Amino acid sequence: MTPHIEAKKDEIAKVVIMPGDPKRATFIATNYLKDYKLVNEVRGIYAYTGYYNNTKVTVMASGMGMPSMGIYAYELFKFYNVDKIIRIGSCGGYLKELKLFDIILSEQVYNEGDFALTLNNDKCHLVSASKKLNKKIKETAIKNNIRLYTGNTVCSEVFDSYMTDSSKFLERIPGYLNVIASEMEAFALFYIADMLKRDAACLMTVVDSKHINEIVTPEKREKNLKIMIELALKSVEEGE
Repeated sequence: MTPHIEAKKDEIAKVVIMPGDPKRATFIATNYLKDYKLVNEVRGIYAYTGYYNNTKVTVMASGMGMPSMGIYAYELFKFYNVDKIIRIGSCGGYLKELKLFDIILSEQVYNEGDFALTLNNDKCHLVSASKKLNKKIKETAIKNNIRLYTGNTVCSEVFDSYMTDSSKFLERIPGYLNVIASEMEAFALFYIADMLKRDAACLMTVVDSKHINEIVTPEKREKNLKIMIELALKSVEEGE
């Protein structure tokens, strides 16, 4: 047990699927896992361990933002010996060709803040996903005829819509990265995975874009995240 996770060590699987929303963790467990058990509910961060077909999987929420993701990713990797975490979440698209509910796999993620400096005295602002895990996700997407966009993304500490001038933020992102989307957790996940020599990936579904005016309702969001959820689960299925 840790200050934030009450599960016993053997109650967390080696593979964790990590949505941000605790209710989404419940949705995944009840709809995709068999013989699942609630193993954490400290601070309302639900974690369930069960089986996707024959593969033992834990589905655990991360909460919102890098500090929350950083706590759970660190504790899962460090104290529960988790081998791999796939973050699944929503993002804002930057490319004109991206449509609502398109799925993105992050290859590298940029953050302009000091997360790495504070955690590890490291002036790092760019970190990569696990190449091995990303390769597996790409192969699984092809096998299941799932269209997948890959590219670099940006991880912000502030919700885009609340920035006083988001154009200034975009101007500060190095142009050579050609970032295609933004979210708020992946840098912390990737950095900690790299620091502790584990594997991490981030799958995202586009739910808004500066090129699209449509507002996604919670009902549409829930319905259209299913493809991403299934891709993550199939990617870690043993024997696949």
